[in-house]
Amino acid sequence: MKMNEEFLASMQEAMALLRTAGPMEATEAIQRALRGNGAGCVAGFQPAQVVEALLPRKARDARAQPTQDLQPPPQAEAHDAGHFAARRYTGHAGQRAYKLYVPSGFEGKRLALVVMLHGCTQDADDFAAGTRMNALAEQHGFLVAYPIQPATANPSRCWSWFKPGDQQRELGEPALIAGITREVMANHPVDPDRVYVAGLSAGGAMAAVMVHTYPELYAAAGVHSGLPYGSAHDLPSALAAMKGGKMGAKMPAGNTAPVRPLIVFHGDADATVHVSNAERLLRDFKDTTSGDSPRISKQNGRTVTCRRLRSASGVEAEHWLIHGAPHAWAGGSARGTYTDASGPDASAEMVRFFLAHPLKK
Repeated sequence: MKMNEEFLASMQEAMALLRTAGPMEATEAIQRALRGNGAGCVAGFQPAQVVEALLPRKARDARAQPTQDLQPPPQAEAHDAGHFAARRYTGHAGQRAYKLYVPSGFEGKRLALVVMLHGCTQDADDFAAGTRMNALAEQHGFLVAYPIQPATANPSRCWSWFKPGDQQRELGEPALIAGITREVMANHPVDPDRVYVAGLSAGGAMAAVMVHTYPELYAAAGVHSGLPYGSAHDLPSALAAMKGGKMGAKMPAGNTAPVRPLIVFHGDADATVHVSNAERLLRDFKDTTSGDSPRISKQNGRTVTCRRLRSASGVEAEHWLIHGAPHAWAGGSARGTYTDASGPDASAEMVRFFLAHPLKK
C-alpha cells in the first residue's frame, strides 16, 4: 500500500480520534483510509491491529482481549454485560415482536444500530446465538434489533420477501421492519448515519428489500445466503429463484439497482438457495479487486474467494464466496441453527464493512 499524503493524514486523524473518542472511531477512520488506498476484503489487513499499535503501551497491556479484528468474546459474557429484552412494535401495517440488545458501558454516546433478520424456522434468540452478533455489539458498542416473524404470518416463520405487498415501501413487512428500526432510533441514542440491516436466507432476501425500499434509513446491508430484491412475485417464482432459475417476471416498479453498499456471503454448496443468487445480487457491480492482492484464501478450514466491487454510481460491495459451505451462517456458533463454524466470521466481517460505510461520508 502506498503511504501517500492522504493516507498519512487519515492516520493522524485516527490517532487524534483514539485519544479523544476511542478505538471504535479510530478504527472507522483507518477503514476509510484503507478503502481509499486499495485495501479491502482480500488484503488481509485488520484495522483494529493498527489501532492496537497506536495505543500507549500501558493501555495495550490493560486490554483484556487479544488483538484480532472484531473477534467476539463468548456469547454468555455479552449477555451478562449488556441487556437483551423483548419489545413489541405497533404501526399502521400491524404488530411485530422484536428483541433489542443494548451494550453496557456506552452511556452518553451515539451508537450504531444493526437490524438482524432471521431465516425460516428461526427466532431472535436462535439467530442471536448463532451469529454471536450481541457479543460483537458488546465489544464494539452498537445496538442490535431482531424483528421476529411469527408463525401466524408464515407457518415456517419466513419473511415474505417474495410477495408484491411485502416488497414495497410503507407496506406490509417492510413497513413493520422500518417501524421497528425507527422506534429503536427514537428511544435510544442511535447515530442515524450508522443504521444497517442484515439477514440470512429469507431474512437476507428481506434485508435486500429493506435497503432498496428505505435507502435513506439504512446505510448498508449484509445478505447471507439470500436473494436479490425483485426475485419473485409469488411462491412458485420464489421457489424457482431459490433453485437458480429465471427470476420472477413481475418485477417491482422502479429501479432495482443498488443504491447502498452491500456485503454478500454465500456457500457454493448451498442446496437451499442456489449460489447464483449472490451474483444476481451484485449484477450491477464491477470487480475492483486489486490485481496484486490475493483473491483466494483459506479461512478456518474453508477456501474463500473474496472480491471488492463498485457500481457505476460508485456504490461499494464485497462478495464472499465460501467454497464447500452449506446453507448456513459462516463462522457461526453451534448454539444456533443454520450455522457453519468453518469459514470466515460473517458477523465480524459485516460489522467491519458496516462501520466503514456510514450513510454520510
